[in-house]
Amino acid sequence: MTDIGEDPDLFVLGSFVAACSAMVARQPRPGETLEAQAFWLDPGGKGLNLAVGARRLGARVDGLVAVGRDPFGDMAEAALRRAGLPAAMLRRVDAPTGAGIGLVDAAGENCIAVFPGANAHLDSAAVAQAAGRLIRARCVLAQFEIGEAPIAEAFRRARAAGVATLLNPSPFRPVPAALLADTTILVLNATEAAALREDLGLPTGAWEDLVAALLARGPRIVVVTLGERGALAREAGGPLLTQPAFPVAAVDTIGAGDAFTAGLAVALVENRPLAEALRQAAACGACVVARPGVFDALPDRAARDAILAAGA
Repeated sequence: MTDIGEDPDLFVLGSFVAACSAMVARQPRPGETLEAQAFWLDPGGKGLNLAVGARRLGARVDGLVAVGRDPFGDMAEAALRRAGLPAAMLRRVDAPTGAGIGLVDAAGENCIAVFPGANAHLDSAAVAQAAGRLIRARCVLAQFEIGEAPIAEAFRRARAAGVATLLNPSPFRPVPAALLADTTILVLNATEAAALREDLGLPTGAWEDLVAALLARGPRIVVVTLGERGALAREAGGPLLTQPAFPVAAVDTIGAGDAFTAGLAVALVENRPLAEALRQAAACGACVVARPGVFDALPDRAARDAILAAGA
């Protein structure tokens, strides 16, 4: 694994999951056993995907990832090494490494169950120990495969140091008002956006109304991804932007949202306008949708740019 010699562009509060996936003709009914057409075991987890995705796009990436002292933890160490991520990201804890099971049907749609394991042991103390590295980043990223306390600690420290923060509340749980206020960039899919609307007691209405209501609660940018319908976003004081999805044949949608978020974060820390960042993010998501698995499908700049050129 490499070490960060310069200040990182992104600091990722990561999660690691040993991701087992099977390709099936359709999703099973309760109690039913189906034959799978393919099976693969990948290093995964939303946090790892964000870190690897950003690194492949050329960003300097640091962060924290908790794994167990077991073979899946060894898989995580090898994955970070393969991706060129720094050794200091990895923390071994006395808990089993996170693991997940996903089923992908013929249309590329998926259902996933995740056991958090060691991810739940990433705590505020670990963030405090890494604070000197965290506040040198340009943006701190987090997702909800880890607990609330380390995210709140990291975002509080980041905002106090003038560092941007990006939150993807997935898998969804309620977002405390203080955490939302400390979030610079909020990225949700349609399901998570609907759940957050309900949790905050906001009235149903157009996406534009929800985005405006969320901007009023602290974030500077709110992005909602809509799957094959693309994405929309708005920056405080700016217009609502829409980005169509790139037309690719869906093979496996697992990880597409993580690729999108990584692409968005990299473009924004490169000071790209929001409309351009959205387009680059959508291209990254399309790259992952077009092939099975996630780790090897996360695009580099050449793959992203090929999608951008084809859709121009």
